[in-house]
Amino acid sequence: MLGRTYEGQNCSVARALELVGERWTLLILRDAFLGVRRFGDFADRLGIARNVLQDRLERLVDEGVLEKVPYCERPPRYEYRLTERGLDLWPVLVALLKFGDRHYAPDGPPMLLLHKECGGEVDDRRTCARCGALVEVGDVRIEPGPGLKRAA
Repeated sequence: MLGRTYEGQNCSVARALELVGERWTLLILRDAFLGVRRFGDFADRLGIARNVLQDRLERLVDEGVLEKVPYCERPPRYEYRLTERGLDLWPVLVALLKFGDRHYAPDGPPMLLLHKECGGEVDDRRTCARCGALVEVGDVRIEPGPGLKRAA
């Protein structure tokens, strides 16, 4: 049985899970890729306890996945922005999104990843279905999909 950490394992997957292997961290990263930057916005969107959010953000900053950038001096306020290291997680999130769309979205995907240049949908390999281009994070726009549940 695995313990709570993977320190003794010589495995890159296990080491990556040390950072992103719990629910809130991946959801914070998802929202960061969607453009969320501020603590209060993360808290509101996720419904996460503020102390848990603070802990996860601090860990992501310490690991170099997010950077903390001041946007107000008085009182001090910060934005959290993805670093190059953080942007390297985009393929992981796309793969999870597409897996979830395929297996857990009976009404269709809640959000669509579309290639900005031609409007084609991006697949799980980050390729545009319309033009065949390999799409990077900056080449994508996100739109509501058919499976998006609207608030009543």
